[in-house]
Amino acid sequence: MTRKILKILPWSALAFVVFATVSPIEMRPHDLLPVNVDRAGAFAVMAFLFVIAYPRHWKLCALLLLIGAGGIELLQFLAPSRHAHAHDALIKAGGAAIGCVIGWSVNRFRGRPAALS
Repeated sequence: MTRKILKILPWSALAFVVFATVSPIEMRPHDLLPVNVDRAGAFAVMAFLFVIAYPRHWKLCALLLLIGAGGIELLQFLAPSRHAHAHDALIKAGGAAIGCVIGWSVNRFRGRPAALS
């Protein structure tokens, strides 16, 4: 049961991030944090969840999340009220990188299998 939840969480986070990125600006979730902290934080949490859920494939997760940061940003061209910016993609990729490193570290600390080479 725990494994199943571990697999559902990162995909749910991805769905939420895509929704928040592409939805009209008035539907975007708002909080008190600066927008760049929101962007980086969302991608860090999502990346962390993917690396925890797929410890043997952490390198692939990292690669896809870093590329995906730009891809998800480009999806904003589909929404008339949103605008894609390279700076935003870099913030998201930085958050993803941080989440991957933290997830990898947690997996190492817990002794979960990971391909090291």
